[in-house]
Amino acid sequence: MCMINKKTSIIIVIATILVLGLAILAINLGKDKDNKLKNSNNGTNIQDQLNKGDQDQLSKGDSETKGTEKSGDNLGEGNLNEDNNEENNNNEENNKENNNSDGNEQANNNESSGKRKIEPVKARALYLSGSSAGKSQVIDKVIKLAKTTELNAVVIDVKEAGVVNYKSDVPEVRDNGLYVEYYDPVSLIQKLHDNNIYVIGRIVCFLDNGLGTKRADLAIKQTNGAPWKEGRLGVWVNPYYEEVRKYNIDIAKEAVEKGFDEIQFDYVRFPSGTGKKVDYGSNIPAKSEIIGEFLRTAKKELHDERGVFVSADVFGIICLDKNTKNTIGQDLETVGLDIDYICPMVYPSHYANASTDHYSGNGVGQNINGILFTAPDLEPYKVIYNTLLVAKDRLSKVNGYNAKVRPYLQSFTASYLPKGYYKNYGAEEIRQQIKAVYDAGYEEWILWNSGNIYPDGAFEKK
Repeated sequence: MCMINKKTSIIIVIATILVLGLAILAINLGKDKDNKLKNSNNGTNIQDQLNKGDQDQLSKGDSETKGTEKSGDNLGEGNLNEDNNEENNNNEENNKENNNSDGNEQANNNESSGKRKIEPVKARALYLSGSSAGKSQVIDKVIKLAKTTELNAVVIDVKEAGVVNYKSDVPEVRDNGLYVEYYDPVSLIQKLHDNNIYVIGRIVCFLDNGLGTKRADLAIKQTNGAPWKEGRLGVWVNPYYEEVRKYNIDIAKEAVEKGFDEIQFDYVRFPSGTGKKVDYGSNIPAKSEIIGEFLRTAKKELHDERGVFVSADVFGIICLDKNTKNTIGQDLETVGLDIDYICPMVYPSHYANASTDHYSGNGVGQNINGILFTAPDLEPYKVIYNTLLVAKDRLSKVNGYNAKVRPYLQSFTASYLPKGYYKNYGAEEIRQQIKAVYDAGYEEWILWNSGNIYPDGAFEKK
């Protein structure tokens, strides 16, 4: 009897162990399945972390190019960033994932062919950097301005300082880590569209330290073989190379898919001041022909095939000087033959003054429409009015000129000029420039300030 009880006890123990073992195995199998599901769901997040590491490295490597500017600007009133001076993107709304791909009605206002139908607007715009565009408080201020003033459009950096300003899937951009995630373009553009704001994407083309550094074979070369650099702004890439032109158009096409209404090409030119230090080769097309070919291709692939407008920023001096087609490749009579807008940067501070001991002076001043301006920055209305009159007269003689003129105006104080040759630019000086645009017979304009600082009163209230 005792032996039977011992055998029974042993069987019970073994059975219990087997049951527990099977239970533990089932639990572990369940956990393993859950972990696989979690790892699958977290794949995007892991890739985001890897990309963030690439961006940090890029930011350190290209720190010298972060401040690419059209001009030297001073701080003033009306800073759209005044509530947040942090460099990092703190915009929770613009950075959250956009999981509703069908919700962006205006950004995807496409016909079955993929071509969008966008109504043109008479743009009264301001410029925003990618960093500013990624801050919700900045965008909210812009929206408030649009609701209460004449402001109806914004220019936002797509590519600047050699990097795309949002996560890009253009292969050359992605593979070389040439992007920073300042903002989510889809949700940002949707928010602006919801408030009836026209959105222009600015692409800095051929001054591209990112591509020029990663792909040294595409850089403009000096006669000694070194890349051509423009100070702290970095390397210029060569517009003669089809790969360089295609690179910028591919970025533009992706921007169109994100919802931008217009693509604006800046630095769509050759560098100035190269002289005989650069040899582009022999038996090559004229510089202006290459710029024209680039813009013609952009018009075909962006406007004709995708329905968005195309514009180009040009030096204000091309309105007065016909030799710029040979130096920088921008020719007033041809640069706007195919595209929708040209945007001459007619900043009064950028014309020659009469100083003799500063790079901005030539000892005489600037002749504009038969008037000699010894200190152009002091007379914003007259400088812009007469510049645009000259441009208007020249363009009236060109058959089939397509582009409208939409000038960039100066919303900064050029304190880098010699004393006595500049003045503080506030709302009054901006309004004078806008009046000059209207009096010259044009209807659109963009305010430029690299720090996105625009004075109270710059925009006329509704």
